[in-house]
Amino acid sequence: MQRLSLFIVAGLLSFAGAVSASSFIASTDTIGSSLANTSESTSDATSNIGNDKVILAAKSDAASFVGSAGELRGVNLEAALSHIRQQLPTLEATDMQLAEAILAL
Repeated sequence: MQRLSLFIVAGLLSFAGAVSASSFIASTDTIGSSLANTSESTSDATSNIGNDKVILAAKSDAASFVGSAGELRGVNLEAALSHIRQQLPTLEATDMQLAEAILAL
């Protein structure tokens, strides 16, 4: 009888462990998928403008802008910021965020 109880307890524990593991995997899969979708939509928006000559010409000015905490604003950066806002009118980003994005291209 004691052996049977031991097998039942062991079986219940292994079942509970399997359920917890599958729940953890499902949660992490959901979170990972959500992050991937966010990353893909951001990549889609930036890949459209990432090959633009106006944007690429602003890299040096963007570096100066970011390095000076927004104090130095070059002509090429101003042109790129204006161009980005014309191409993506619904984009809500600060000049600093856009300058950092230009540097990341």
